[in-house]
Amino acid sequence: MKLKAGVTILLLLWIPSLLLRSGPPSGATVQAAEGRVRRVNAPYFSRDVTYAEMGLFWFGRVDTTSNYADVRVGYDQEALHVRVAVFDRWLWYDRSPTSYSLDAWDAVSLYLNLDGNVGQTPDPDAYRFVGQLNWWEEDRAVFQTAYRGNGSGWSGAATPFSTSSGWRGNAPNDNNADDRGWVLTFRLPFASLGCSGPPAEGAIWGLGAVLHDRDDAGGTAIADQTWPETLDDDRPATWGQLRFGLPTYSPPSATIGGSVTIREKLNGAVVPDAAVGGTIGNLCPGDADYIWNDWGDDNFGGGQIVNIQNQGDVADWPCFAKYYVTFPLDTVPAGRSIISAKLTLHQSGNAGGGSWGEPDPSLIQVFTIDDAWSESALTWNNAPLAGENGAAAWVDPLPSFPGWPGVPTDWDVSREVAQAYEAGEPLRLALYSADTAYHSGKYFVSSETGDWNAEARPTLTVTWGEPAAVIHNTVRPSTAQQGQAVTYTLSLQGNGQPLAVLDTLPPQVSAPQSIEVLGGAGVNYEPGGHRLTWSGAPGPGESVIIQFHVNVQVSGTQAVANTATLTDGEGNVSSDTAVLIVDPRSVYLPLALR
Repeated sequence: MKLKAGVTILLLLWIPSLLLRSGPPSGATVQAAEGRVRRVNAPYFSRDVTYAEMGLFWFGRVDTTSNYADVRVGYDQEALHVRVAVFDRWLWYDRSPTSYSLDAWDAVSLYLNLDGNVGQTPDPDAYRFVGQLNWWEEDRAVFQTAYRGNGSGWSGAATPFSTSSGWRGNAPNDNNADDRGWVLTFRLPFASLGCSGPPAEGAIWGLGAVLHDRDDAGGTAIADQTWPETLDDDRPATWGQLRFGLPTYSPPSATIGGSVTIREKLNGAVVPDAAVGGTIGNLCPGDADYIWNDWGDDNFGGGQIVNIQNQGDVADWPCFAKYYVTFPLDTVPAGRSIISAKLTLHQSGNAGGGSWGEPDPSLIQVFTIDDAWSESALTWNNAPLAGENGAAAWVDPLPSFPGWPGVPTDWDVSREVAQAYEAGEPLRLALYSADTAYHSGKYFVSSETGDWNAEARPTLTVTWGEPAAVIHNTVRPSTAQQGQAVTYTLSLQGNGQPLAVLDTLPPQVSAPQSIEVLGGAGVNYEPGGHRLTWSGAPGPGESVIIQFHVNVQVSGTQAVANTATLTDGEGNVSSDTAVLIVDPRSVYLPLALR
């Protein structure tokens, strides 16, 4: 039905005297239907944006023709900032660029959807920003362009934004000697996107990135690298997510049930780990044939000391290193809740010092990893991409070797453990930094260290809680007439503690005609108080269901409330009320549509 402006239609709708629920709230996030959704959590900067503290994700690979990118993301009151650092052997750009062919050279396309990673076509809330590499001191304006969704595809847009570019190596536009890489930084003002300021903390936009590569004057075809892997630039539902603000973890209300320590060989635990890239035993190699042909495919799963390192100078990427580790969670009892979890690594040293100059502290970030990997096969090129960034901790440089087991650093990984535990998966993590300073490497002890140094092995400490006991009360049918039979159902799940149920029945219903109990002892009915009582101690996760049947004893339109209360051994109380509508009436309301 089409409605013309200014025409009022009056509809009469029958609405029962019950609560009506609306659909999803405005701005609700809907995840892409295809595959796993990757996310970057962007920190807010009330001061100048600091690259070393920005959120981080990565994609691509290192070889003679493929490129790799580290992408840093953060925002301030005015704009979203995205810095893309690219490992690239041959740099090529168009000296006389046209806006429609920027992506035929070394360039980055950045995609944003203000509605989230939703939609099968780009609508006007979707944007594509393209920036190309260029030489020093050229006019950047001709090396960038913007597009906006039009409902079916993309149209050129005069959306104000800015980029800056830099490169390292021999020189762009020749293959006489190797280059190392280039950097492109986007500044995207919120005002240009129709926003009065930054989105609220926790808001989620759709995000995608495409790395375009050119390696010769003729433009030999090279496949784009994309983040996420599912990205189709015309389908925002295939993009990843950008979350504004860093996530936090609120532990559930629960009684501490116990704690478990997980470490390689402790109680038989197996904790595989490996560093990739410029780790110990492969630190900052300089041979060009090696770094472009073999560096990205080498495995260092047997290393006893690992390196975690990044920096702002893309020329030094052979020094960059990530660390992967997996902890089994099968020693955390089933049916519990995660109160807290702590990852501990022991630092044994760091890069820099002496003639190299004093090193700086590093903010080392923790990333969730969704896919399984093999310790003996893990490499920079095949290592799984991050699910999202989360926990982070500052690690100071050491002035000298501290002696074994090293200096411990803790990361609060409660949120990451809770997610993995709920999914029934082991905890898979990667650690990396967004460092910009030289000599940023920090060295840590791995699971492969000898038994004499077992205390130094990566350790996960998990504190778990008994689930809170909660009662649910329902009545069926929810509307009835005088004399009609209705059934109340009280359901609860045990947590190993003594539990007591009290249900004082409303005077509008009769004494129970029959009572059934599933999963526990019998129920007592006290006629004098017109109430039911039950007690027991079901184990964690065990269910108890109490059903009783009564007759309605009153007439006339009224709501009959019945509240059941559950009390645990520590005095914690849970209650739930079931509402029965006696003799419901129909209510007609006018609805005006313009």
